[in-house]
This record gives sequence, C-alpha cells and structure tokens, in this order.
Amino acid sequence: MDRLDHLEHLDKHLVDELAQVARETVRDELREQTRRQRRRATLYAASGAVALYAGAALALALGLGLAAGLPDWAAALITAVILGAAAYALRGAARPSASRPAPDEAGLTATHGHTAEGAMPYPPMPPAPPGSAVPGVGTPDVRGSRNPHPDDIGPEQPHHRA
Repeated sequence: MDRLDHLEHLDKHLVDELAQVARETVRDELREQTRRQRRRATLYAASGAVALYAGAALALALGLGLAAGLPDWAAALITAVILGAAAYALRGAARPSASRPAPDEAGLTATHGHTAEGAMPYPPMPPAPPGSAVPGVGTPDVRGSRNPHPDDIGPEQPHHRA
C-alpha cells in the first residue's frame, strides 16, 4: 500500500509540473502576440499621422495654387469648401441614412418592418417558414393543398413551431 501512495504523490507532482509548464507556455505565447499587435497598432497610428500631414500639405498646395490667381482669402475659402465637401461625401459614404439603407439590408427593410435610424428592431424573418409551400414565394403552387390551421392540430399530435 505504501508503494501506491508514493506513486500517487508522483502523479500529483507530475500534474502540477505539467500545469506549470502549460501556464508558462501560454503566457509566453500571449506575450509574443501582444508584442506583435502592439507593433502593428503603432505602425497604423504612424501611418495615420503621416496621412494627416500629407493631406494638410495637399490642402496647402491647393490653396497656394489658387492664391497665384486669386486673393489669399478667396483661395483659403475655396480650399476650405473643397475639403468640407470631401468630408461630407466621405461621411455620407461611410454611414447609410434611413432613406438609403445599406445594400445588405435593402431587401429586408423593404419587406420586414420599419427601422429607426437604420437599426433593425428585431432580426429579419424569412417570407415563409422553411419547407412550407406558400404560393408565390419561391415554390410552385400545388392545387388542393392548404396550410394547416391551428385548430386542425390535435392535442396528442406533436406540433413544432417554426
């Protein structure tokens, strides 16, 4: 019996050691992934800052080009109007309005309820339950068939809700 107790102690020790190695391995892997993601985020931020300065330089060049033939204030005003129009167009392209739903919601919104500010109040429903033969909805009209009425289902019969 003493011999089995000794083996049990070894098993417990082995399990503890394996758990420690697994924790260290996971910790090292997470550290490496975090380092890579931090580097990628830094590069994206630097890219955004450089793009901002490039846009400012482009706006300055546009303004100076216009200032060659116009008064300085008119060139600055025209440059501001052009940048404002570009910002408005980009904003309009980025978020769909209630009058113009997004392409993936266009068919669903028209047939399944009204939305407030482009958000669906509930998940979209298909026009017919799966496997049902509703005339005019993607299935041929079968003469003599009709959808069951709730009163036709007996209390002992199994019934499923779609």
